[in-house]
Amino acid sequence: MESARKIVGRGTSDNPTNRFERLSVAQDLEHLDPADTEQFAERKVPTEYFADVTQSLITKNGSPDIPFTYSLNPYRGCAHGCSYCYARPYHEFLGFSSGLDFETKIMVKKDAPQLFRNFLRKRIWKCEVIAMSGVTDCYQPGEREFKVTRGCLEVSLDARQPLGIITKNALILRDIDLLAEMARHHLVCVNVSITSLEQKLTRLMEPRTSSPAARIEAVKELTAAGIPVNVMVAPIVPGLNDTEIPAILEAAAESGAVSAGYTLLRLPHAVKDIFVDWLKEHLPEHAQRVRSRIEACRGGELTDSRWGTRMRGEGVIAATIAKTFSLFQRRYGLEQRIVKLDTSQFRGPGQSGKSQLRMF
Repeated sequence: MESARKIVGRGTSDNPTNRFERLSVAQDLEHLDPADTEQFAERKVPTEYFADVTQSLITKNGSPDIPFTYSLNPYRGCAHGCSYCYARPYHEFLGFSSGLDFETKIMVKKDAPQLFRNFLRKRIWKCEVIAMSGVTDCYQPGEREFKVTRGCLEVSLDARQPLGIITKNALILRDIDLLAEMARHHLVCVNVSITSLEQKLTRLMEPRTSSPAARIEAVKELTAAGIPVNVMVAPIVPGLNDTEIPAILEAAAESGAVSAGYTLLRLPHAVKDIFVDWLKEHLPEHAQRVRSRIEACRGGELTDSRWGTRMRGEGVIAATIAKTFSLFQRRYGLEQRIVKLDTSQFRGPGQSGKSQLRMF
């Protein structure tokens, strides 16, 4: 997946062929002169936002190794641009690419708050915790403008609907007023993803996310406001950030997190090539070592889609990661696995404790 011009400020310069498309386009660079600075000059690609007019919002999954059944995703695609993101292939269902398209062509569900309100009014809804977001980050940069995540939080608080939020963006602090009120009713837990404490590495691997320092500060401010926080060391990339496990867990504990978890790097479909190319471009001296250690955790392959092993891996290296994480998780008092949220208060949006007809 060679590109004539390197894209700056993004997780990848590649736009691999959509696996559902019958035709593909390949660049023939043989005729170009390497000295042609215009052809090979770095360039920036702006983020484009498109209205997502889907009328469905809540997704149900049946995967036995995912700790939630229902999820809410206000955005499709993610401008954070994480090179390793397992959600990239979902963009192919929209006719886009897993590569540059995923982080520059973002679908926004502007009607998400109203769709959420309509969903919670249905008689068939038996209150369970909903994950927000299970795929792309609900606090990615576009949320500053669109505020659909905040709108959904307002609906959730009104309906007393519990949420588990997953993010790696300190923008979540903007909504600390709503989150603190939800926490007072045991309706929310925030999961903050911290991949590394090294700013240089995160800028390369997660170019448009909050800095490690900002994420740690977010954990501090959230917990100070009474909001339970779980820190996710995710993903752990063998040979790259696995040595940071003790330091990340120590920082999490010192910041007030109540628990911590991790997942091993997952590279489904086109993400395999995107991540390998990223390694070769940005960390060439580590590329072969990292790749071989990933393969050692995946039965000799770069990916393993089997339930039960895809999140943790297998083999000696995966076992060492698991033992290391468990050891320091206990040392820093982060063993609590699940924050118990209260589903008994659910009353539906707009009810305010009063009787109101629910849809269907």
